[in-house]
Amino acid sequence: MNAALTSDRHGAGVDFDRIQAHYDLGDDFYALFLDESMTYSCGKFDLPETTLAEAQRAKIDLSLGKCELRPGMSLLDIGCGWGATAFRAAEQYGVNVTGLTLSQNQFDSAQRRALARGDVAFRLEGWETFDGHADRIVSIGAFEHFGHAKYEAFFDKCRQILPQDGVMLLHTITWGRPSTDEAFFDFILFLATEIFPGGELPEPETIVGLARHGGFELAHAESLRPHYARTLDCWTANLQHNRDQAVGLVGPEMFDKYIRYLTGAAETFRTGEVNVYQFKFRVA
Repeated sequence: MNAALTSDRHGAGVDFDRIQAHYDLGDDFYALFLDESMTYSCGKFDLPETTLAEAQRAKIDLSLGKCELRPGMSLLDIGCGWGATAFRAAEQYGVNVTGLTLSQNQFDSAQRRALARGDVAFRLEGWETFDGHADRIVSIGAFEHFGHAKYEAFFDKCRQILPQDGVMLLHTITWGRPSTDEAFFDFILFLATEIFPGGELPEPETIVGLARHGGFELAHAESLRPHYARTLDCWTANLQHNRDQAVGLVGPEMFDKYIRYLTGAAETFRTGEVNVYQFKFRVA
C-alpha cells in the first residue's frame, strides 16, 4: 500500500493515495459487513436488541443533534464516507450539505444518490483545499487518518470555514488508557501498515488543546467506547457469515487480514487501550 501524499490532485499534501489504497477493495466488499447505510464508524447501541442499522442511525442522529442545525443552514461533512450523515442531515434538518471524501468509490456512490436532489453535493476533495464556508461542520471517523502533522492546520482551516457562532462536531478514535502490552503495540503496527497506512491516533487531550489554540472552545465531550466494541463485533459476524463472497472478491489473505483487524480492534476498545470520542466545539 502506498502511504505517500499526492501533490497533483486538488493541491499538495492531500492524502489520496493511502485513502484509495484502503477503499480500492470496493463497495461490494464493504457491503458484506457494514449496514445498509454503509456507515463505516462507531454505532450507538441504546438497547440490547438494537440492530447494527439502528445503532448507526442513532449515532448519526446523536452527532447531528449536537450541531445545532436549523433549516437553511449549510453543513460541511468532512470525511463523508458513502453519504449517510449528509443525506440524514438534509432530510431531517432541512440543511444544505457538502460532503468531502478522498475515496473515488465513495464519491461515485454518494454522487449518484445526490444527483436527483439539490440540497446535498459531494466533492472528491480534502479539507485542505476546500475554499468555501459553512455554518456547521461534522466530521465522523476521519480525523484519526490525518496524521499529527496536520492537526493544527485542520483546526485553523475549520475556524476559517465557520462563522462567529459556528459549531463543529468531531468524532474520532483516540488513544485510551496507557498500555505496555507488547501484543497491543504489535496490533497497532499491523493496523498502521496493513489496514490504515499513514493513520495515527491522537490523545484526547491533544485534540482539545489544539482546538483551543485554533479558536474553539470545548462545549461537550462524550466517549462511545463500549459501542465501538459492539459495532466491530457486528461487522466481524457479518463478514464471517459472508466469507465465501468476501474471499471471492478480495482473496483469502485479505479476508484473514480484515478478520484480524475487526476482532483485534474490538478487543482494544473492550480493554480501554483505545477509545472513541465525540467532541463538540464552538467558535470561541
